Amino acid sequence: MRLVLASSSPRRLALLGRLGVTPDQIVSPDIDETPHKAELPRDYVLRMAQEKAAAVARADDEILIAGDTTVAVGRRILGQAQDDAEQRKFLELVSGRRHHVMTSVCMVAPDGTARTKLSDSIVKFKRFEAWEIAAYIASGEGKGKAGGYAIQGQAEAFVTWMSGSYSGIMGLPLYETRNLLITSGYPIG
Repeated sequence: MRLVLASSSPRRLALLGRLGVTPDQIVSPDIDETPHKAELPRDYVLRMAQEKAAAVARADDEILIAGDTTVAVGRRILGQAQDDAEQRKFLELVSGRRHHVMTSVCMVAPDGTARTKLSDSIVKFKRFEAWEIAAYIASGEGKGKAGGYAIQGQAEAFVTWMSGSYSGIMGLPLYETRNLLITSGYPIG
């Protein structure tokens, strides 16, 4: 049975490896990731995973997996930080407060059945000093990452409290993904 990963994220590929799974094909979906007006973070992340899955061709005997991660402060969606100014704004928003990190996984089984699961975790960072934000931005680690940070890197040292799935915060919740793979008939050791 072949597995297609609809993602260009090296983190998702590495996380699949933790399950002992290596995709047979990796395809980067090309979709518009702009949130709809007044769209809630939960609805947005579910829609993104489903649209990514729908955007990638899949043969009848293949399983396809797609995912999306977003950071939410209240109803506000913090996407991927595109530049230093946006990253600074995101880090100032999450400084000293709890925020949600939602990752949605959409799996399309060989019979075409699509199933989607959501992992919703909560992270609280310490209150950042201006120099800490500047140093983190200078590291380049959080650029292009949801919320402007990567939990598996230097940002992990700023976490004062966390609840939920660590792998989900990284970009692919392993518990949900494993269960979706099993339900889809993929052999898991």
